[in-house]
Amino acid sequence: MTECDVGPFPDANGFSEAVTLDEADPLSGFRERYHVADPDLIYLDGNSLGRLPRAVLPRLQALVVDEWGNGLIRSWNERWWNLQVAIGDRLAPLIGASPGEVLISDSTSVNLYKLAMAALGITESRRRIVTDDANFPTDLYVLRGVAEAMGGSLDVVATKGSGSPMADLEAVLDESSALLSLSSTEFKSGYTHDIGEMTALAHRVGTPVLWDLSHSAGVMPVELDASGADMAVGCTYKYLNGGPGAPAFLYVRQDLQESLASPIPGWWGHAEPFAFDLDYRPADGIRKFHTGTMPILSLVAMEAGISDVTEAGIDRIRAKSVSLTKFFIRQWEEHLAPLGFSLASPLDPERRGSHVSLSHSEAWPIDRALIEIGMVIPDFRAPDNLRFGLAPLYNTHLEVHTAVQRIRSIVTTGAHARFAGEKLTVT
Repeated sequence: MTECDVGPFPDANGFSEAVTLDEADPLSGFRERYHVADPDLIYLDGNSLGRLPRAVLPRLQALVVDEWGNGLIRSWNERWWNLQVAIGDRLAPLIGASPGEVLISDSTSVNLYKLAMAALGITESRRRIVTDDANFPTDLYVLRGVAEAMGGSLDVVATKGSGSPMADLEAVLDESSALLSLSSTEFKSGYTHDIGEMTALAHRVGTPVLWDLSHSAGVMPVELDASGADMAVGCTYKYLNGGPGAPAFLYVRQDLQESLASPIPGWWGHAEPFAFDLDYRPADGIRKFHTGTMPILSLVAMEAGISDVTEAGIDRIRAKSVSLTKFFIRQWEEHLAPLGFSLASPLDPERRGSHVSLSHSEAWPIDRALIEIGMVIPDFRAPDNLRFGLAPLYNTHLEVHTAVQRIRSIVTTGAHARFAGEKLTVT
């Protein structure tokens, strides 16, 4: 770094508070379980890709050498064949689901397609899918494709800043609505829906709901069964620390599984895959929503992240998440608001996930300056959002304080000006 000090910054307001909060943190020991190559680098992008759990390395070593190298194809019967169900059952309590309701499978987008098509397949009189414009864009692409394939339409309700479009959604939902699909925590603002309230709203007009939990799973309590949720999907490489491109998951409530048919009848979803029948017979239960062969290396790598979240406990993780985001917002108000940064996330912690978004007219060059010279890694979301994903298992309050001071230093010195060039592919 050249333009700003690495820190910490003991003379800046908030330093003592950060130290006190970290000293009282019951999850402080979990940070040591993650690979931190450079302690001066502050990683605040856990909402895009979680850090590497140290336990992944020995697990993959054993898998590659013992199970693949020595066990060879015998390892399918010994362990691999049921991994997607077994790990799904381990993930289930973290999202308020029961055994047999969660399957590790494919990508989030593919799972969304499968469940949206399945939902529209159980009725001929309803063909309207409803969502909002704060949903992840890929979800809208998939939902629009499903609507077109089924001769239906997609209604996209406009949101208002980081608030809830609940009243507008209620006005659009009626007896012609085939599906409501939303992100439980919105990817830009971090606004978090009340899953139970929104599900009940849709159910009043007989509309099932499909939730995307990608920015919620592993960092905040989700009660799918208790809320009466119908279906859900999500990724495992954010707060579950499953690794880049780790397999996703899907959830289907137990009593719905028999009535829904998978639109991609792959051989792993067959009742007897090694009978090699020319006619498809779906497996019982959640297995029918599987398609093809699982990537075993990635599947085993994600076990470690789920284990850490389970051991830490989702309630303790959520408590620290709220503490981190509250502290970040207090630091923003004092140090960054005067520099033109606006809060783009809800103030109410009950409605806020584990990332804080700030908007700024020069968000892109600030983002690049932070990464290139500031030793802080957030991410940028067009047109003007800087997202700071706070992962309670490895982020600290002191990191938040130091990151804010580095942002302040870069902007006050104008060090970001030279980074205003062409955007990278991944922002």
